[in-house]
Amino acid sequence: MQNRKVAIIDDNQDSLREFDKILKMAGYTPVLVNNVWKVTDKVIKNKPDVILMELRMSHANGFALADMINRAFGTKKIPIIAMSNLFKDEFKWLMDFCGIKRWIKKPVQPLDLIWAIENEIEQSNQWRMEKCSEESGALV
Repeated sequence: MQNRKVAIIDDNQDSLREFDKILKMAGYTPVLVNNVWKVTDKVIKNKPDVILMELRMSHANGFALADMINRAFGTKKIPIIAMSNLFKDEFKWLMDFCGIKRWIKKPVQPLDLIWAIENEIEQSNQWRMEKCSEESGALV
């Protein structure tokens, strides 16, 4: 595994510490974000491979924040994995609309978290390779 960065957006300090520990043990470089007003700046600056985001935060709606990240220059292709202890089937269309690729139920099991991250990185890399292939084919 390369030195992959994972941004964790959560306003709960205990959750941030827990995810920081899990990700470091798995060989990732965590980028902790607990201030929703600085999310886009931190994500643009650190260019993470994946974003883990709590949907229910005291000062932000996770769906709106995901949508903002997906519309921001330089961040729209970063896969977002939502985390929450509350999920309903009705949220699936909203997740799709906001660019959330996957959902994980809290409390998160470490192996489930690592699997989800790796899966999203693999899919993202596959998409990039296909896009490059299409672009190079168009140049010929």
